[in-house]
Amino acid sequence: MIFRFFGNNIKIKEGDIYMTFNPFEQKPENIEKLFCDWKTMYPQSYSKNDVSPFTKLRCILTNGAEYEAVWFSHQFFRHCADNDLRRELALIRKSEQAQQKIGACLKPKDETVLETTIGYEQLAVELTAMLAMREPDKRVKDALDFALLEDFDHLYRYADLLDMEHGVHAENLVGDLTEIMPARPTITHHRYPKDEVKKPVDFKKASPITKLDVAIITAAEQQTMNYYMNQCGFYETDLGRRLYQEIAMVEEQHVSQYGSLMDVKQSWLEGWLCHEYTECYVYYSCYKDETDKHIKKIWETCLLQEIAHLHKAAECLKKYGKKEWQEVIPDGNFPELLAFKSTKNYVRDVIANTVCNTAHREGYVCVNDLDDSA
Repeated sequence: MIFRFFGNNIKIKEGDIYMTFNPFEQKPENIEKLFCDWKTMYPQSYSKNDVSPFTKLRCILTNGAEYEAVWFSHQFFRHCADNDLRRELALIRKSEQAQQKIGACLKPKDETVLETTIGYEQLAVELTAMLAMREPDKRVKDALDFALLEDFDHLYRYADLLDMEHGVHAENLVGDLTEIMPARPTITHHRYPKDEVKKPVDFKKASPITKLDVAIITAAEQQTMNYYMNQCGFYETDLGRRLYQEIAMVEEQHVSQYGSLMDVKQSWLEGWLCHEYTECYVYYSCYKDETDKHIKKIWETCLLQEIAHLHKAAECLKKYGKKEWQEVIPDGNFPELLAFKSTKNYVRDVIANTVCNTAHREGYVCVNDLDDSA
């Protein structure tokens, strides 16, 4: 069973990607009345040869947001002593799981593991660059720029494997939107784990963009890490298994870096509210940016579900945490939405200026400036 909304309560003004939208002002549906059949959980997949590469990226992005929502909910559930609250978490988690299954099945059966991997790395490049270009917090921007060149290199490495083993050119998958060429060499990606730990962001002082950027990139990189952790043992060649294994270890570093930026002072209930708000933001951005009519409707339905999840989280925050949602998210209006477009020039600039950088404690330095003992 899954949850589904019948009817549309979204106040949408078409054609303005930057319009004001506040999910707290939307009327939520009653989650208890929204169970439906299994058929809806298995949607029509996109055509890998016809769909826009950016539609593929949105499918991976939303899937990562759902993964993060599910695992955060499980961890909250395991650290909560109140069974009434745990029941609310279980109810919402069932819905999040159904959304994840829908998003995962948008990938067609004839898209190979390696072809999907190209999509993961294209998303890592385009999303990271997009967030870095708009990020007002210098420390967060530096983190995004740093990992960007490593994901860019991963795209190049997987593209080589795809060409070598299957004779498929990755350029045909990414379109003319993302370049495929070397960046920071993979051998320099492997660092001492303590250098991945950065100073957490204070969400009470951070801009809405920064809070969303940190949450979104952490979920996206975690999704990539999970994918590679699972695939490295199932890939059919030793060369591919070794490549997935190596890059999965780098993704562990990226998730540690981005995760360390999260506000460690938030309560579980505050974190839940922020997770649901972020999902609303991601789905609304995808809805506004989507060009495929079939998939656009799926993003709309998922947005309606997430609005109900958000209101449930706000209700629980008030009941169990004795706080109003405005104390956590003072302004519920969405800031600038996510909108995919080619970031070639930005990536080239970051390569030219930071390719020799490495992580060092809470910051980043050129490897030539490190002490011999570093």
